[in-house]
Amino acid sequence: MDKLTLKDRIQRKWYWLAKFMCRVFAMIFFRWKCYDQENIPKEGAFLLVSNHQSFLDPIFCGSRMKRHMCFLARDTLFENWFFGPLIKSVFAIPVKREQGDLSAMRKVIEVLKQGDGVCLFPEGTRTEDGKILPFKSGLGLLCRRGKAALVPVVIDGAYECWPRTQKLFKAGMPVTVHYGKAISPSEAKEMGDEKLAEYLTKTLREMQANIHKEKGKEPCDYSSENSE
Repeated sequence: MDKLTLKDRIQRKWYWLAKFMCRVFAMIFFRWKCYDQENIPKEGAFLLVSNHQSFLDPIFCGSRMKRHMCFLARDTLFENWFFGPLIKSVFAIPVKREQGDLSAMRKVIEVLKQGDGVCLFPEGTRTEDGKILPFKSGLGLLCRRGKAALVPVVIDGAYECWPRTQKLFKAGMPVTVHYGKAISPSEAKEMGDEKLAEYLTKTLREMQANIHKEKGKEPCDYSSENSE
C-alpha cells in the first residue's frame, strides 16, 4: 500500500474516533449485543452482507469491529449539508440505487484490493415489514475482483426501534447483530453470481428465523414468495 498522506492519516484517526462515538451511542440508547464476531476474517478483504432494517444499521453492524471498513450510502445522502460531509469523512461510498453504478463498484473493488472491508445492504432500501428481500446478483463480481470473503450478517430489532414510517427511533429497545460463517472467495466463485445471491438470501433468512425462535418472536413468512 502507498504511504498515507497527512490528510489520510488524520482521516483515519477521525474514522476510529467516530466509530468509538457510534459505539458509545448505541450502548447508551439501545440494548445492543453482537454475536459470533469471530466469523469476521482477521486479515484480508471481506464483504459484510447484511439485511437493512433502519438508518442505524451501519452503526449496529460495524462500530464494534476492530477492522477498517467502508459502507455504501445512497448518493442523495451526500447532498445534505451536514450528513453528507460527515459520512464522506468516514469513507462512505456513494451509490446510485436506480441503476447499476459502475463507479461505486470500482471504488468498492479498490477498497477490497487494499485488504479492507466493505459493508453492503443488498436489499438497497430499508425493509417495510421486517422481511429480507431477495438479493440481486453482483456480489459475485465484487468478491472475485476484490478477492474478498463474504460474511452474512443479520440485524434484528432495529426495525422495531426505528421503522421507516417513524421519524425518530425508540430508545431502550433490544437490537442484536449476528455474524454468520464466512464464505471464501473460491467458494463464492464456484457458486456463480445467481446461485450466490440465492444462497445468501436463504442463509440470512435462516439466520433470522433462528434468531426469532430464540427470542420467541413470530417468524417472517416467505411462503407467498415461494409459491410464485
